Amino acid sequence: MNIEEFREFCLSLGEVEEKLPFAKMPGGESVLVFYVCGHTFCYCDLNDFSTVNLKCQPERILELRESSDAFCDPDHMSPKYWIGVQVNHIPTTLLKELTQNSFEIVKAKYTKKRK
Repeated sequence: MNIEEFREFCLSLGEVEEKLPFAKMPGGESVLVFYVCGHTFCYCDLNDFSTVNLKCQPERILELRESSDAFCDPDHMSPKYWIGVQVNHIPTTLLKELTQNSFEIVKAKYTKKRK
């Protein structure tokens, strides 16, 4: 999966915004962030699409890390709630499933708070 395919998938989840919020920071100009309900569920580097950072359940993070070296600490987020995923080392179906899971975690949390 390339960055354009991944971007299209994220936007297809519905109610998703994409931004480059770190564009004015050195090194942050190529960090693409996806939001649902105004909160981050995924981010990656447009120039180096080797790792995607996703929100995940803590117990699942442990399972994923034990299962493969394709899973690592996220950049700049808590490794308790976020996981780095090496895109080219897992099947596309798993990447999509983990991305949708991240979207659903964030959407569920912030949809409840709005009501």
